[in-house]
Amino acid sequence: MSAARSIALVVNSQRVSAYVPVRRNLVDFLRIDLGLTGSHVGCEHGVCGACTVRVDGKAVRGCLMLAVQCHGRTVETIEGLSRSAEIADLQRAFVERNALQCGFCTPGMLVSAAELLADPRPMTREALREYLSGNLCRCTGYHAIVDAIAATLEARLDAGRAP
Repeated sequence: MSAARSIALVVNSQRVSAYVPVRRNLVDFLRIDLGLTGSHVGCEHGVCGACTVRVDGKAVRGCLMLAVQCHGRTVETIEGLSRSAEIADLQRAFVERNALQCGFCTPGMLVSAAELLADPRPMTREALREYLSGNLCRCTGYHAIVDAIAATLEARLDAGRAP
């Protein structure tokens, strides 16, 4: 029997307390214990990016972080980012440019792109591709994803704002 620990954190602006096995990773805690299934479990080695969430404002791989490491911290998932409308323009651009197909990588892509777009600055398409290199997509070939992020970046730069 695995040891368990009580944790308290904020998830998508809601205070959460739970008793979790000490070896449960963050993405499993979010999916199994909290029912937040937007973040996906892919490689379980931090390579694919499907499990990307924000912890204290920084994008992290949810499969590489233990839930107990989030005690006292703030976690934001794709559900929280969507509800807050922080990424509404980015989500629209993904739909308009057909930047998703199966959708498995999409939540991680959106969370990673949100971090990039939080401080908009001009970037080349090559720099965008490099930034996204930690998020794998088997369906799209990335062209439409880069188009969507570039269009959102350009619109935010033109508006002179972050979300």
